[in-house]
Amino acid sequence: MSSFILAIDQGTTSSRAIVFDRDGETLGQAQKEFRQHFPRDGWVEHDAAEIWNDAITLCRQALRNAGVEASDLAAIGITNQRETTVLWDRRTGEPLARAIVWQDRRTADTCQRLKDDGHEALVRERTGLLLDPYFSATKLAWLLDHVDGARQRARDGELAFGTIDCWLLWKLTHGRVHATDATNASRTLLFNIHTQQWDDDLLAVFDIPAALLPEVRDSAGEFGRTDTALLGAPVPVAGIAGDQQAALVGQACFEPGMVKSTYGTGCFMVMNTGEAVTSENRLLTTVGYRLNGRTTYALEGSIFVAGAAIQWLRDGLNLISHASETEALARRVGSAGGVYLVPAFTGLGAPWWDPHARGALLGLTRDTGIAEVVTAGLEAVCYQSRDLLEAMAADCGQRPTTLRVDGGMVVNNWLGQTLADVLGVRVDRPRVTETTALGAAYLAGLGVGLFEDLDAVASHWQRDRAFQPALDESERERRYRGWRDAVKRVCSDNRS
Repeated sequence: MSSFILAIDQGTTSSRAIVFDRDGETLGQAQKEFRQHFPRDGWVEHDAAEIWNDAITLCRQALRNAGVEASDLAAIGITNQRETTVLWDRRTGEPLARAIVWQDRRTADTCQRLKDDGHEALVRERTGLLLDPYFSATKLAWLLDHVDGARQRARDGELAFGTIDCWLLWKLTHGRVHATDATNASRTLLFNIHTQQWDDDLLAVFDIPAALLPEVRDSAGEFGRTDTALLGAPVPVAGIAGDQQAALVGQACFEPGMVKSTYGTGCFMVMNTGEAVTSENRLLTTVGYRLNGRTTYALEGSIFVAGAAIQWLRDGLNLISHASETEALARRVGSAGGVYLVPAFTGLGAPWWDPHARGALLGLTRDTGIAEVVTAGLEAVCYQSRDLLEAMAADCGQRPTTLRVDGGMVVNNWLGQTLADVLGVRVDRPRVTETTALGAAYLAGLGVGLFEDLDAVASHWQRDRAFQPALDESERERRYRGWRDAVKRVCSDNRS
């Protein structure tokens, strides 16, 4: 069997394809940013057709860059931005509208009405999630109600729903396979994470026809084979997981209590809990991965804006021309000097869950300059991570001592050290920081037998650098109190 794996990593602002060998080494890759659509305040959309066209083009480029033919591949793995909702025509394979992105807040009022009607307890019990526009169900309901004729066509079985993984799988297999994995299904508000089935009661709450839904499978195993014309040879798609669960796998967090945090467009901290743990601190209980029919659960805290704040400083305010400039600016000033950027551009995620909060820049003085504002953007990532770590510690009764980090932002050494200082725990950065794609590759390798088990995957994890806390405890707590006060100011109900 060939030892090469192609991973498709379809993110919120860019798509990439990477060819790995069985040791997790990158042989070739290709990446492209795609257009973000903001038709109204709080609305975020993507063109699903553009995502598909980019994905297949990038796959071909990555194979060329690696010097590998499709016939040399053992498998393809897919990882994706989660919750983003696509509705398409089963006959033509064309989307009926632009995809509604996980960041989109247009259904905030719908979620509030469902809460007022008393549905959140059922949702929480069955899905481990909260009633929030972040998740797929209200987005899908919105499309059915606002695309002409969609609801009746859905009932008639003419339409298909999927998250981005499901959409890409459909296109890769030329419409032969309509399926997703348990991690992505667990983010829809429609999937019972305990029975591992689509839930009829939840379908009724959100008025979603069951005919729309994909089959739910394990995260590793053959989903189907690519259409030969796409890459030049049929290749099994053998691993699928939402991006944060894929990163959990890529970071080899296979033991309960292990925690990883991914820093990309948003920030997502995930703790392997083994069994399902109900959060008392407004974290999410979710599927970490499902292998051989056995589900491993996780607690997750979701921050909507991390790297997106740096992108805003670059593109919105033109304070920097490239994200790589942030490290030098932060080193120059050392800290933001009491300036706090609360990047609630699309509301606040865990543990606040306030879709109506909006961003703010606080603590400005006459001495505040570009370096302080940029540093505040980096520090906001660290403070939000502290919010999540505190909630996890409260839920699990013990504070993690180590955090494994990954994603594009963690190449910044200043950020790594500041994370350790703000959290008060050791921060480990792996040698391969793009662990989301790597996790998809590992799952695909498991799916075709390239790796025997999770121990074989874990043996490949290597640490690049450890950041130890160096900030005085009293200073750590003083800065964090300032952050909590800043967040309180932007919350729509001024909660503490």
